[in-house]
Amino acid sequence: MQISTDQWILFQLGPYPINATIGFTWLVMALLTVSSWLITRRLTTGAEPGRWQIMLEVLVGGLRNQIAQVAQRDPGSYLPFIGTLFLFIAIANLLAIVPGYQPPTASLSTGAALAACVFVAVPVYGVASRGVGGYLWRYLQPTVFMLPFNIIGEISRTIALAIRLYGNIMSGMVIVGILIGIAPFVFPIVMQLLGMLTGLIQAYIFAVLATVYVAAATREEREASMENQTEQ
Repeated sequence: MQISTDQWILFQLGPYPINATIGFTWLVMALLTVSSWLITRRLTTGAEPGRWQIMLEVLVGGLRNQIAQVAQRDPGSYLPFIGTLFLFIAIANLLAIVPGYQPPTASLSTGAALAACVFVAVPVYGVASRGVGGYLWRYLQPTVFMLPFNIIGEISRTIALAIRLYGNIMSGMVIVGILIGIAPFVFPIVMQLLGMLTGLIQAYIFAVLATVYVAAATREEREASMENQTEQ
């Protein structure tokens, strides 16, 4: 049994082998791109929006509410990044019900790539909100001696984010494979349903943690602003 989609070579693109991780990632990206174009090309502000527009509005509204609750600020700046992470992971995991498909999130390389996106997004949001000096100052808090520990903390939580996603999805696939060999007509159906639920939960957890990490980069500035307003 193949543990990782990295081991499954789909085809050769010149001298470069394209494995299932890359191929299925492209598939999910294409599906999201085409679906987004089809759903948004006929948006209307009329009294009778289509069912796809209603579903889109519910999804976006739910994401905005969740981000606002976690970040405790306006979700507008976070929504494109966090929403994309959630949708990619959720769709990649839900497609596991399609025969022959394996979620690219079952590969550590995909988890590492997504975690790296969060790692880069944290300073980008932090610098945009607080400036370079204000963002870098947080690494010296509460004392300058905490600088190496704060840097290690940034790196370790990124690694943990990647391993958490990879471990949960990969372990679910292994369990399904084992149960298929034991009782091929009973357990697989139940495990597929549980796998879909687990995939959604993992997408939600990843998005929430990403929101927490990004929000932490701007939290101090927001709290200082609120204190100044209170004093005035």
